Amino acid sequence: MTVRRVGASGPVRSPAAVAPRLETLEGLEMRVATCVACPRLVRWREEVGRVKRRAFREWTYWARPVPGWGDPRARLTIVGLAPAAHGGNRTGRVFTGDRSGDFLYAALHRAGLANQARSESRDDGLLLRGVWVTLSARCAPPDNRPHPDELARCAPWLARELELLRPRVVLALGAIAWAAVLGVLRARGVAVPRPAPRFAHGAEVSLESAPRLIGAYHVSQQNTQTGRLTPAMFDAVLARAIALAS
Repeated sequence: MTVRRVGASGPVRSPAAVAPRLETLEGLEMRVATCVACPRLVRWREEVGRVKRRAFREWTYWARPVPGWGDPRARLTIVGLAPAAHGGNRTGRVFTGDRSGDFLYAALHRAGLANQARSESRDDGLLLRGVWVTLSARCAPPDNRPHPDELARCAPWLARELELLRPRVVLALGAIAWAAVLGVLRARGVAVPRPAPRFAHGAEVSLESAPRLIGAYHVSQQNTQTGRLTPAMFDAVLARAIALAS
């Protein structure tokens, strides 16, 4: 079973109020897609959807919060930063329609977690097995920089997602996702040390009553095109995450 985008009705203004009442991943992702809790992000995502990029002028942009997706039985969850303005914000699927997604899904395909390396639209036939992919912030932010208060308002969605998925391993892409996951665990009552464990590529944190947390450099072009993150580097961390999740 693979969960894809589903329709929704009615705006959600407070994820903190709604998320605890949701009992299924499908219901959660329906509500995520209607959230209007962050005015700055609502304005930006909708403006991008109106103005568009010339290469995508024939597209009808999603221009809403982007739900997580994948295999609901997965024991591995990958957490990224936020949708790209002309990637997930256009296509409505996490890491789809941009170079970051090309890198990530190619790696998942090499690892046997995806049926294809291509990630172009919600209807491209891509299926995930054994992995769920989600985000710290569900709306595309200006300059790819969500504000701390916006991340805080989005955190209940991630918290409820992890509660429903119960993964054995969480792979955090970048320092912001790493901090978001630790924040969610602390809010859940997990004894996260202070100061919190520092992010690094390949770093691991094992906490009682919590999934194993592994860090990896984000799959952004800034990292992949400069050589800071190579396919071999990412494959090694992903293989470790898969082994622990199994």
